[in-house]
Amino acid sequence: MEAVGNLQAKQHYEQHIPACYRIPHAGDPPVLLEQWIRAKYERQEFIQVDKQTYIRNSLEGTLMKKAKDENKYFPRKFVISDNSLKYYSKENSKEPKTTIQLSELNVCLAPAKMNQDNGMQLSYMCDGSTRHIYVYHESGEIIIQWYMAIRSIKLNWLMVAYPSVAAEELVPYLTNDFVIEGWLSKTGPNERDAYRKRWFILDDRKLMYHEGPLDSYPRGEIFLGYKDDNYSIKEGVPRGCKDHDFSFSLITPERTYVMSAPTSDERSRWMNAISTVMERSLRPQDNQSKLALSVNKKSARNSRHSWFSFPSL
Repeated sequence: MEAVGNLQAKQHYEQHIPACYRIPHAGDPPVLLEQWIRAKYERQEFIQVDKQTYIRNSLEGTLMKKAKDENKYFPRKFVISDNSLKYYSKENSKEPKTTIQLSELNVCLAPAKMNQDNGMQLSYMCDGSTRHIYVYHESGEIIIQWYMAIRSIKLNWLMVAYPSVAAEELVPYLTNDFVIEGWLSKTGPNERDAYRKRWFILDDRKLMYHEGPLDSYPRGEIFLGYKDDNYSIKEGVPRGCKDHDFSFSLITPERTYVMSAPTSDERSRWMNAISTVMERSLRPQDNQSKLALSVNKKSARNSRHSWFSFPSL
């Protein structure tokens, strides 16, 4: 009887969950779980569809945005419209500071890294580089509205682009959490180069490294190809290279990257995550990404390269 009651309650409170809505699972950020519960039982958003403000094609409001080169946050006006996200440096500005096409935007919740319960990271391609923007709002409800609004519009865009594909199959391409991120040490290509501490992020086939967790741009980006195309990873360092802590080498056709983790367990986590990526055969969009990275290596400054692409379905 209790199971029947739970099922009936679930059917009642979850009548109209939009396809874009990310239902939380174990390990997801607390704000996602909290707002899921409040949306179901307090606001009853999945019963009264008119309360789902995030499924509209526009959204406007103020978010606290981190300055590009310092750890300070300032209120900025953000607007979602015409399949783009814009933000303004001043409330009364007529022209946006930046316009980001939602098709090139990835968004993820990042409370731990930002030390903000309702923190969110936006990543997109800007002048041949990955650009990270960090924002938060005091209200968990509002930050989740922005998160879901971006997912909703991206889903609508994909459904138009791929009309024969079911919405459920497109949902995995709306937003991507990073596979793994954290501190590693990295040395350069020369034998005398010192190890330098860098914040690494593994984003699908893109391995980025930064000077700090909240950098606006990565110092460099490495494409991770398929293992049968001369991509591999192994413990230790090449002959002639200085060893450091728990080292490992990432081997690509272009060069060998030497890194080290602070513990054996951390090294295993990174090596397993990278190996899993390289076990997968390349998809058509992966080849496009590799080409984009190759072009950027010749033209972008400070080895800052990036790409975002939607699936070839």
